[in-house]
Amino acid sequence: MLPMNQDIYYAFRKEISTAKSDTETAVVYRLPTTWVRSSENKIQFMVQKTTEEYQSISAHFQSSTKSNGKELIRIELVQNEQWYVKYRAHFQDFATRLKQNTERHLHHGCAQKAADAIIKNCFDRDFAGKNGTVYGEGIYFSSNASYSHKYVSTNFIGKTTKGNSSMNTALVEFDSTTDENYIFLTYHDAQAYGEYLITYIQLAKK
Repeated sequence: MLPMNQDIYYAFRKEISTAKSDTETAVVYRLPTTWVRSSENKIQFMVQKTTEEYQSISAHFQSSTKSNGKELIRIELVQNEQWYVKYRAHFQDFATRLKQNTERHLHHGCAQKAADAIIKNCFDRDFAGKNGTVYGEGIYFSSNASYSHKYVSTNFIGKTTKGNSSMNTALVEFDSTTDENYIFLTYHDAQAYGEYLITYIQLAKK
């Protein structure tokens, strides 16, 4: 888990409830109470450097890289309601099937143009394989920010298994593939939600 302030992020992690009637159980997906209210339909919001939120994400990012030499430029909060609701639907499915929380905080690296498209439309597996398919034709994430450094995302890993280049989906009874180290692949576009967009520069070595 990210070393986030529990009071700030409790709502974000637990925003799901059920409402029961005589004939069915309806799942109600509540948007995080920590989201910024906007009348302009904005989906990107700057995280201020003076906040605990920024300091927590920054500390996690720096600790998950192999070395220093990276200067953070900005951290932006992503508030895509349609994407978030689909992601929470995966939460319900995984919780029912696996009886445990398999959510992980991982990183996904991409160019700025791709980042802009992801923010608007979520991850798209149609682009899988553009940068390699060593562990399968899924969407690649890493627990090491030295390899994937654009997004801090939450992912439902579920049951995972070792991947290989011949896989275009996870094996039956599995939800993701992995290199059994720090790389994970998902095979559903909304199985991951990009919480934050991180922009930084690599400082020149002295």
